[in-house]
Amino acid sequence: MSETAGVREVKSAARTVELLELLAARGDRPARLQELADGLGVPRSSMYALLQTLIARGWVRTDTTGSLYGIGIRTLLTGTSYLDSDPRVRLVRPYLDEASEALGETIHLARLDGPDVAYLATRESHEYLRTISRVGRRLPAHAGALGKALLAERPDAELPAGPYRALTPHTRTTPDALLADLAGVRARGYSIDREEGVLGIAGYGFALRYDIPAQDAISCSVPVARLTPEHEDRIVAVMQDIRTRIESATTGGTVNWR
Repeated sequence: MSETAGVREVKSAARTVELLELLAARGDRPARLQELADGLGVPRSSMYALLQTLIARGWVRTDTTGSLYGIGIRTLLTGTSYLDSDPRVRLVRPYLDEASEALGETIHLARLDGPDVAYLATRESHEYLRTISRVGRRLPAHAGALGKALLAERPDAELPAGPYRALTPHTRTTPDALLADLAGVRARGYSIDREEGVLGIAGYGFALRYDIPAQDAISCSVPVARLTPEHEDRIVAVMQDIRTRIESATTGGTVNWR
């Protein structure tokens, strides 16, 4: 049994969290009982009992046959509470609106979470609308502007172990390639993603240094078909200004969450 700060992990609580994370990672692909039992390495009877408990409390949902399982509505309420209570998110939201209006492109706020970034807020472009909101979704940090902006704020020794998963043919999949890219990020002061996370989309990421090392970053995403050198220069200028003003607006008195 693992320990954290000298306290033994509660096995039943850990299993519950692992189950919810597994269901969340499947997205729109519901799972069967045996899949979940196999995925967590627990007896089928134990998994069934846990699922029924979570269904009764709204954390897991099931279909009319009772054979398929997915994430429940209570997780949405908890996630919304996280966003509403976070002072950094509240601070940054108006600046995302401003950047979106100035550039006409999609603007994101995300936070580093292990090897991934989690999207906390998005302002969609009126020219390029996504059918599914990114908020609450995750992307490997090595594969996008937001993640690379945040990885560049850390020593190279803290880089996630490679090789890395390729999301497109342009994704950097080796530590050497990523290290070279991060050196360029540090020299420029911002990251560039040229179709590394999504084909047809370029991104520009800017770490928000109100925490050290930075935990949050903002980015601008633009279809490469609409990207000209002049538009690129304007994106960088606007986003650098937005970053400076966000960092200047940050005040003390907030909780420093681990």
